[in-house]
Amino acid sequence: MSNEASRTIRIAAALIDDDAGRLLLVRKTGTEWFMQAGGKIEDGENPVSALRRELEEEIGLVLADDNARYLGCYSAPAANEPGHIVEAEIFHVRMRQDPDTGAEIEEAVWVDHVTATAMSLAPLTRDYILPLASTL
Repeated sequence: MSNEASRTIRIAAALIDDDAGRLLLVRKTGTEWFMQAGGKIEDGENPVSALRRELEEEIGLVLADDNARYLGCYSAPAANEPGHIVEAEIFHVRMRQDPDTGAEIEEAVWVDHVTATAMSLAPLTRDYILPLASTL
């Protein structure tokens, strides 16, 4: 495995919004950066399976088969692992319930686009997710 490959973290994450046009952002315990719910894709796991597992663990969302629309794959510096890059399979999910935080999530907030731009955001969220959200 090359050094570059060992510094790449493959994740599945969700751009989650609600019927009011707000985004759901989460902050992991002991960190300052807000980002999307989601997480690492395990060996032998496909991105949708990883997304389902992570959303249920982190925010208590049980994802139906037709409830995630693929938006693309994006790369950005990892917020919480210096020197690493996240390669993120991003899905759009509409959520109509309040999150029930679990796993390593310390905080989950619903925010509008303007509020989000003033927050401490992970590079992936700042550079790709917010622009994507404004097109949905």
